[in-house]
Amino acid sequence: MQWANFLAKEAATNSLSLEQTAAFANSFQIENLGKTKAKLASELNVDIAAFTKWVSEVYDKFAQNNPELATFNNRDKLEKLQAYLSAKYNSELDVLKPLAAIKLLKSLVVRERLQQEPWFARRICKFLGYLPLALELVGKYLDKMPDLSLETLLKRLQKKRVEHEPVVNANSLMPDEYGIFEAFELSWEQLDENAQSFGCLLSLCALADIPLSVETIEDDKKQELNQKAIADLLELHLLQQKSKGIYRLNPQIRQLFQVKLDKSSEADEAKTKFAAMMLEVAKLIPQQLNPEDILNLTPHIPHITEVATHLSEYVGDENLITLFSKLAWFYQSQELYQQAQFWLQQCVELTQNRLGSEHIDVATSLNNLAQLYESTGRYNEAEPLFEQALKLRKHLLGEEHTDVATSLSYLGLIYEYTGRYSEAEPLYQQALELWKRLVGEEHPHVATSLNNLGALYCYTRRYSEGEPLLKQALKLRKRLLGDNHPDVATSLNNLAQLYESTGSYKQAEPLYEQALELSKRLLGNNHPDVAISLNNLAALYRYTRRYRKAKPLFEKALKICERTLGVSHPTTMTVRANYASFLREAYH
Repeated sequence: MQWANFLAKEAATNSLSLEQTAAFANSFQIENLGKTKAKLASELNVDIAAFTKWVSEVYDKFAQNNPELATFNNRDKLEKLQAYLSAKYNSELDVLKPLAAIKLLKSLVVRERLQQEPWFARRICKFLGYLPLALELVGKYLDKMPDLSLETLLKRLQKKRVEHEPVVNANSLMPDEYGIFEAFELSWEQLDENAQSFGCLLSLCALADIPLSVETIEDDKKQELNQKAIADLLELHLLQQKSKGIYRLNPQIRQLFQVKLDKSSEADEAKTKFAAMMLEVAKLIPQQLNPEDILNLTPHIPHITEVATHLSEYVGDENLITLFSKLAWFYQSQELYQQAQFWLQQCVELTQNRLGSEHIDVATSLNNLAQLYESTGRYNEAEPLFEQALKLRKHLLGEEHTDVATSLSYLGLIYEYTGRYSEAEPLYQQALELWKRLVGEEHPHVATSLNNLGALYCYTRRYSEGEPLLKQALKLRKRLLGDNHPDVATSLNNLAQLYESTGSYKQAEPLYEQALELSKRLLGNNHPDVAISLNNLAALYRYTRRYRKAKPLFEKALKICERTLGVSHPTTMTVRANYASFLREAYH
């Protein structure tokens, strides 16, 4: 196995993020093994403190899956990782002793064939470098050709080495992989064109489990061809089945299939086809994933990532945003904001480079990244992106467009969150009027605009103006979305806050309770919206001096915020301040 492939496999196995994986591959190149932390940080031009922190984070992830790391008697975590990776790589080459190699071959080939030509059996094992994978490939090859002598097999292997040594050198195969290469070449010739093409297509997958649902293919002929290709690849040990519908390519086999693909005239067609297949899977990712969605989609994510990372040029301009934003949704729904940010930043960069700065998809990509910053409380970073998106949308689409209304609303939110109410109000009003003109009065976006403006009036103590808007928003959302929707919970919360602010606690309490139960049912017990509902209800209990009921709700709210949003998120800091104020009031 190539060292780069080994590092990629280790990164995936130990759940490194994409950013960590890139730095991991760079920092642990073969020529860097044995270098000190200070030397590496200097050569990589990174701050020593930041590099030390990064090494510690990577080490901790490896240590979770590999307790044997602690047994390496090295001074620091970098040295432990270097020693561990070197030892594991050498063990995974798994070169057998000559006797063990013969035993493996005997388990794969009818014993009498080996007994008839023992000298050639030993020569074949030596020629293949005593590598288990090469021996398994040859064993399966012999099984398909019962009349082939071992002497003839050895000659064929030797011929393959002479014929293809330039190919081996050009594709950076290590000397200890040569036996695998010759064995693969013989197996390749046993495949029909359909199986060869299918193997090449699979080589575009990531180094991860490959889910193949052949039964879902509607075209009977295509389904039959795919099933036969899988069977042929399995028979020759070129593909392994891990469980029903789940397969895996050995890293060396994957590389050799890629060499075949790159040499063929069908490379671009295959890459375009694979990118299109992964795009269709990506389109299934919803903006809010439930546990079942995560379970079903997780096996596909490495392969969608492979397209986004290495094959984005084969994705059409019109689908770039879909591919990257769907990947971001997958991570954002699980509060994995760093991974989500990476994909949204990549989307901005790629759309700008490919489409130019004056393109509507650039505005959308800027808006998507800004939304992530807004949801994680990074308002200073979100604001200029929302402003750019709004300016670009107005320029390209005109003033009367739904995307312009969306940008107005988001920019208004940023102004509201940063206390600039006088700047937020005209944007909310423009958005509301624009939505009404574009989609009519009966639309969820109109309800959202009503809710935003009503909440703003509440914050600025214009309760008589805010109440009818909030009531209208709640009524509209229930009618359009049904009683069981997160937006309904938001409206219940906002209306309850207005009643609480005006001292109407009896009207506020049942609304807070309904909002809390609805959020729990729809989003689970550990969602930031649930924390907000807990905080609001706890505050009401505080104002009505029911301290024993308030305390556990504040504690739950703070715990959820810290875990899902982080300790420095504005919402977390607000809940923490509310809890601290409550404690001073109730216990001092």
